[in-house]
Parts: sequence; C-alpha cells; structure tokens
Amino acid sequence: MSRIALVTGGTRGIGAEISKELKAAGRTVVANYASNDAAAAAFTAETGIKAMKFDAGDFAACEAAVKQITEELGPITVLVNNAGITRDTTLTRMTRTMWDDVIDTNLGSCFNLCRLTFDGMKNEKFGRIVNIGSINGQAGQYGQVNYAAAKSGIHGFTKALAQEGARFHITVNAIAPGYVDTEMVRAVPPDVLQKIVAKIPMGRLGHAEDIARGVVFLTADAADFITGSTLSINGGQHMY
Repeated sequence: MSRIALVTGGTRGIGAEISKELKAAGRTVVANYASNDAAAAAFTAETGIKAMKFDAGDFAACEAAVKQITEELGPITVLVNNAGITRDTTLTRMTRTMWDDVIDTNLGSCFNLCRLTFDGMKNEKFGRIVNIGSINGQAGQYGQVNYAAAKSGIHGFTKALAQEGARFHITVNAIAPGYVDTEMVRAVPPDVLQKIVAKIPMGRLGHAEDIARGVVFLTADAADFITGSTLSINGGQHMY
C-alpha cells in the first residue's frame, strides 16, 4: 500500500518538484496550497496530484484537512513542511503583522501539521517528517529578521521532535536550501543576483530538483537511521 504524503506549499516552486518526485517514488501525494487556484489547477492537470487549499498557519484549517485526507486516503506518514512566505524589511520598518505572518506560516505550520499527524505516525509505527529550513536560518540575512527567526526555529524544532519520534520509528529531519532558481529568486535584480551566484562555490543557483531529491532520500523507508539532521543543499555557499 502506498504511503500517504502531504507537502505544504506543494503546488509551486520547490514544493511542486518535491510533490512530483515523491509521487515518482511511489507515494500517494496531497499538495497543499494557500491561495493561487489557477496554479494549483494547472499543477493537478499536469501531474495528477491532488491539490488541497488550506492555510497551513491556521491550526483549525490544518485539523480539518488532516481529517479529510485521513478519511479519504489513510493516515499521513510522510510530511514535508515546505510552506513559506517572506515579508522582508529592516527591523525598524517591520510591523508586528509582518512578523506574525511569517512566523505563523513558516514555523507555526510545522507545529500544526506535526502535532496533527504525529499520533497517526505513532500508531503506524512509521513516520518521515522533513521540514524545509533555509541557508538564511543558518547564516542570517539583512532585512529578514522574521524569516531568519522562523527558519532557524525550524532547525531547533526538528532536533527536539526527532528525540520524541525516534522510539516510534518516526524520523524528523530538515533541509536547508541555499539560493534556488525559483520565481522568487528570479525577481531579484540581476546585479544583486550576480553577486549572490559569485558567492556560491558551485557557480550556479540551485534547482528545485536538487532539493526534491534530498526529500526523497530522507523520506525513504530505508532512511531509518537518519534523524535530527539538517541537510544543507546550497552549493557550498554556507558550510555549517
């Protein structure tokens, strides 16, 4: 029986590639999205992967979604917490709303969905959780105190939950992507992007496939002795 996988932010960018690679690895995938109905419909038409709209930062919405998925498909035993937003500005210009939105979506979503799927994984005596952090959660970044705090929090959350899950055969790991050739990164001014690439020893931006392959590796049935780890996929930009 195919394991049920939920990928938050799973219909665009890195998340879309993660969803596709997990399906190719034999998982039954549900891809969450927050608002872009047209992109989600196009993704499902292209891949055949079910897209489900709900706010991953809202506990009640997550609770309803997990209940629906479990009733329709079975218990979620592979969870990829990829949902993320940015609200960049310097601290003195940042509003409390900008702070809360990023913390709730990027970090709160990890709590919500881990909390709601963990008991099911315990019952199944199997679980694979991968939380998507960031190079900027490891190294920090100017104008991103909210984003860096949320992503840094993911790395600590991962290590703590890994200790709770180990005796139930639930592994909890993180991936910290560097700069990846996504829509968000392509919006960076060309001169700034050139400076970013110049700092990457591999001499290029990452590809969504690079991150997705890491997720497939960490969520494999055979990856049962890897837990509490952060896999940095950044072309050597930050060796941590």
